[in-house]
Amino acid sequence: MAKVTSEELGVEPIGKLLIKQALPASIGILVMSLNVLVDSIFVGNWIGSIAIAAINVVLPVSFFIAALGMAIGIGGSSIISRALGANNREKALKTFGNQITLTLIVTISMVALGLYYVDSLIPAFGGKGAIFDPAKIYYTIILYGVPFLALCMMGNTVIRAEGKPKFAMIAMIIPSVGNLLMDYIFIYVFDWGMHGAAWATTIGYLLCFGYILYFFLSKNSELKISLPHFGLDLPILKEIGSLGFVTLARQAVTSITYLLMNNILFNLGGEAMVAVYAIIGRMLMFALFPVFGVTQGFLPIAGFNFGAEKYDRVKESIYTAIKYAALVATIVFVVLMVFPGEIASLFLSNRPELSQKELATNAFVLQHAPFAMRLVFAATPIIALQLIGAAYFQAVGKAIPALLLTLTRQGFFFIPLILVLPYFMEETGVWISFPIADVLSTVVTGIYLAREIRTQLS
Repeated sequence: MAKVTSEELGVEPIGKLLIKQALPASIGILVMSLNVLVDSIFVGNWIGSIAIAAINVVLPVSFFIAALGMAIGIGGSSIISRALGANNREKALKTFGNQITLTLIVTISMVALGLYYVDSLIPAFGGKGAIFDPAKIYYTIILYGVPFLALCMMGNTVIRAEGKPKFAMIAMIIPSVGNLLMDYIFIYVFDWGMHGAAWATTIGYLLCFGYILYFFLSKNSELKISLPHFGLDLPILKEIGSLGFVTLARQAVTSITYLLMNNILFNLGGEAMVAVYAIIGRMLMFALFPVFGVTQGFLPIAGFNFGAEKYDRVKESIYTAIKYAALVATIVFVVLMVFPGEIASLFLSNRPELSQKELATNAFVLQHAPFAMRLVFAATPIIALQLIGAAYFQAVGKAIPALLLTLTRQGFFFIPLILVLPYFMEETGVWISFPIADVLSTVVTGIYLAREIRTQLS
C-alpha cells in the first residue's frame, strides 16, 4: 500500500485517496472488532454466557474513560489536519503536546474515581444477580489498563491526521492479536477464567501503547514535539474541548444506553436477556467495521481540504464516502438478515459439563437472538448518510452541528424510544427502537448536510 503524506491529502484523486485512507482504517477496525467478537466467543465457550453478560456490563464504564482519549484525539486531530492543510506546523505540534498532557490528567483521574465507586457502578449498569462477581473481577483489572487504551486511541487519530493510515492500522491490529493470543493462554491453557480474560485485554492495551510510542519517536512521524509543547494552552484546549466533546458526548450517550438497555432487558428476561444484548452489541461493533472505516478515512481528507479551502474536493469527498459506505452497509445488511441464527450460535457452547442453568440460558439466547438481530440491523443500508454527515461537521471544526447530529440517533431518538416502547411491546419494543432511531436520525442529518453543501461549500 502506497504511503500517504499530509500534503497528498490535498492533491490525490478523492476516490483513490479515500480507498488509501479507508482500507487501512477498515482493516484496523475489522481486526479490533474481530478481537471483541472472538474474545466473546472464547469467553462464551470457555467460561459461559453469564461471563459475556458480565463483560457487556463493564464495557460502557471502561469505554467511556477510554473515549476521553478518543475525544481528545479526534478534537485535536481536526485541528492538526486543518493546521497542516494551512501549513501551520507549530500549531499542529502544540496541539499534539496538549493532547498528551490532557489525556493523562483526565483519564488517570477518572480511573481513580472508577475504582473508588466500583461497587456502585457495576449494579447501576446491570451487573446484578449472578453477573455481579465476574463483572467486578473483569472491571477492576481492565481499569488499570484504560489510561494506556486512552493514549492509544488519542495517538491513533493523530497518526491518521498526519496521513499515515497504514501505521494507524498496524496500531489497531497489534493489541487485537496480542489479546487473542493471551486469551488462549490465560483462559484455555491456564484456566484463569475472568481474571485471564481481563489480563489478556489489558496486555493488549499495553502492546498498542508501545507501538504508538515507537511511531512518534521514530522518523515516521512528522510531529516531533519538545517539552514546551506539553504546556497547556488555553485557546487550543478550548478548541480541542469543543470538538472533542462531540465524541465524548456520543460515548457518554452510548454508556447511558448500555445502562438503560441492561436494566430494561434484565427486568424483561433476567441474565439471559442481557446475554442476548451482549451478542447484539458485539455484532454492532463488528458488522459495521467497513462503514466505520470509510468514516475514519473520510475525516482527514475533509479536514485537510477544508483547511486548504479546496471546497470542491470537500464536496467530492462527502459524496464518495457516502457512496462507498452505503455499498458496504448493504452487504452487511444482507448477511445479517440471512444468517442471524448461525451467527448467534458462534457465541454459545453446549459442552456436556455445563450446568442445567447454563444450558437453559444458552437455549434462551439462541431462541431470542436471531429475531433481535434482524430488527436491530433492519435500517443498516441507510446509516452511511448519518455517519458521514455527522463526521463532516466534526472534520471541519463545526462543533455545535457535529454535536447535535452525533446525538440525534441515540440521545434524541433511541433513548426515548426504549423508555416508552417496551411498555407496549415488551422485548420487541426494545429491538424495534434501533431501526426507528436510524431512520429518524438519517433524515435529520440529510437535511443539515444538504443545507451545508448548498450554502457553505458552493
